[in-house]
Amino acid sequence: MDIIQLREYCLSFKGATEDFPFNEDTLVFKVMGKMFALVGLEKWEMGNPAINLKCDPEKAIELREKYPEEIYAGYHMSKKHWNTVVINGSQLTEKQIKHFINHSYELVVSKLTKKQKQELKEMES
Repeated sequence: MDIIQLREYCLSFKGATEDFPFNEDTLVFKVMGKMFALVGLEKWEMGNPAINLKCDPEKAIELREKYPEEIYAGYHMSKKHWNTVVINGSQLTEKQIKHFINHSYELVVSKLTKKQKQELKEMES
């Protein structure tokens, strides 16, 4: 999965937007203003492609134990709620990576207010 495919996939979710709120290197994907994925573009260009994704805390620990080389505590993020997932050169398939992105998006959506969920539901796909 290259950066273009990753970007297109993240933006394919209902209500998903992209932004650079921290600096010109950190691409952030949000739904209803809440982050669900972050990508360090400089690291990606240097051959270290990875994405930070929100994750259920128990599942996060399980994934880190199962894939210690590919999934670790979120870089510069809450270690309890975020994982860094290595994209290329890992044991993870594109299907698994997409599943982790889906989980992150769905987790963020589940925490939205009732009003935000309704606004998201009313958006065009």
